Amino acid sequence: MKKLYYPKAFLCFIIVCMGQQVNAQQHVEDLFKSGPADATKLINAYFDPLYKGLGAGLTDGWTNTAKSKGFLKFDVRVSATAAFVPQSDRTYDVNTLGLNNIKPALGSSSIGPTAFGNDEEGGRMQIYTSGGLPTTSFFNLPQGLGFHVVPSAQIQATLGLPKNIDISLRAMPKVQISEDLGSLSMIGFGAKIELLPLLAGKSEKIIPIDIAIAGGFTQYKYTLPLNTNNSSNSDQRIDARFNGVNIDAIVSKQLLFFTPFASVGYQTSNTNLRALGTYNFDTGNGTSATFTDPVSSKQTNIDGLKGTLGFQLKFGFFRLYGSYTESKYSMVNAGIGFGVGK
Repeated sequence: MKKLYYPKAFLCFIIVCMGQQVNAQQHVEDLFKSGPADATKLINAYFDPLYKGLGAGLTDGWTNTAKSKGFLKFDVRVSATAAFVPQSDRTYDVNTLGLNNIKPALGSSSIGPTAFGNDEEGGRMQIYTSGGLPTTSFFNLPQGLGFHVVPSAQIQATLGLPKNIDISLRAMPKVQISEDLGSLSMIGFGAKIELLPLLAGKSEKIIPIDIAIAGGFTQYKYTLPLNTNNSSNSDQRIDARFNGVNIDAIVSKQLLFFTPFASVGYQTSNTNLRALGTYNFDTGNGTSATFTDPVSSKQTNIDGLKGTLGFQLKFGFFRLYGSYTESKYSMVNAGIGFGVGK
């Protein structure tokens, strides 16, 4: 019978997709025992850097040049983004969350590591009844993964259209990672318009740079089947959606096979995470509780400006990409691709 390992299992799908290994899971089904309201607050606090880091990565890596592609010219790229979790987002304090039925046990710390915090358990918690009476149920806040970088990946194809416009598609069909780690899919759409040919006609030959406006939308969907404590409740699962939107102004200059670029833009992302199904738990003192669809969280994670410096190297059909972005979570992006035409 599977246990509710879902914070660590949910993180593992990212690690698996990036070719990394994780061999740690933390049993945290006790988070539900205090009721849906407290569980949602704890889960949001624990996952906060994942929401922000993955949300930032969704807006990254769309383009590395302001030059649009010629009509029906195309390229395909695979890239990866690493978003760095600041020190302030590596821990959380349960005393600041407004919990109703969970308090630190006598003499225990109220601090817990977030998902991308240190690989150590947080403070020991005690569950209280709705009337404020302590129960005999205790648990430790779940541990972090022990590293402070949130990875994400982009798989993208770009096609040139008339009028100095190109469009991009990000897509990954639903992939079953494993029975324990669930399934993942991705979809996204983007477009770029090169401005100088539209605004000044042939004068772009005089101005030695390329300028463009670009935008994109990307969504990850993740589903994890669960079988927690009661195998008859086959409807147990986690559904999560991560959405990211960006708009950028880009300047670049092609120097033979090397094209440096700079961009400034706006990014926003949101997360919609739900734990669905019916869950039965022993809550201590000889009592039990049943919760249906106990967690529903929808929040905006990233909303602000960003600045990026990067480059593209082009050798015939082959391309190499790299960039650094300064934003709420700083990021690096690197990738490879191939294409036909300019």
